[in-house]
Amino acid sequence: MKPAREDSLDLEINGISMHVVVLGEGQPLVLLHGGGGAGVNWKGIFDAPIDGFQFVIPDLRGHGRSTNPSGEFSIRQCALDVLAMTDRLKIDRFKAIGVSLGAKTLLHVATLQPSRVTAMVLVSATPYFPEQARVAMAAITPETRSEAEWATMRSWHLHGDEQILAIWRSMHQLKDSYVDMAFTPPLLSTISARTLIVHGDRDPLYPVRLAVEMYEAIPQSSLWVVPDSGHGPIFGAAAASFRETALSFLAANSRGCC
Repeated sequence: MKPAREDSLDLEINGISMHVVVLGEGQPLVLLHGGGGAGVNWKGIFDAPIDGFQFVIPDLRGHGRSTNPSGEFSIRQCALDVLAMTDRLKIDRFKAIGVSLGAKTLLHVATLQPSRVTAMVLVSATPYFPEQARVAMAAITPETRSEAEWATMRSWHLHGDEQILAIWRSMHQLKDSYVDMAFTPPLLSTISARTLIVHGDRDPLYPVRLAVEMYEAIPQSSLWVVPDSGHGPIFGAAAASFRETALSFLAANSRGCC
């Protein structure tokens, strides 16, 4: 078997260096990790290349091997970075999977430039931050992080402890943001991508009613509520089921490239 093509790139875009791994050949499938995570997290879902797809796996602004010299952070800016990345890679249209921060980033991508995303899977997304999410973000401080959390973060983020502190500051500051995530039903209705919404029925941050709101507003959407599951219900024992369902959904409308 011919080994899968893999490129590790550092792209200078929008004032940052964005680290991107491109793996395999086929239809571009952009994979966006969650807040505080990194592209390497997707190895917990896709432990090998998938025939017919080319994985495009960035570390979002300030995460993993990517930088964020300005220290400024917004989810909309993450979306602009993703669009700039695909432009640089000469990817016009693509499919995508995002979890939490990555899923919220995709909401911006799919409303900023609807024609670019042909199909997407949103895991643990939200159209806006409810009060319980703001309370959780307010609790994200270095003092509340355990040694185990520090060790995990150090394994994912390779620019030192100051990078980790900056990530936690960014997540903490989102508690006061009311314009970054403000997706009304009319705005969501502009999304043209076929969309699978995946949500845990016990998500402590984003109640399942918010997934239903997105499902009702996004024209070509399907909803998968995962029973007895919390935030990001796709890893560990759930990975195989998610992988099969997500790839089947994304491949269902394949005609030519995308």
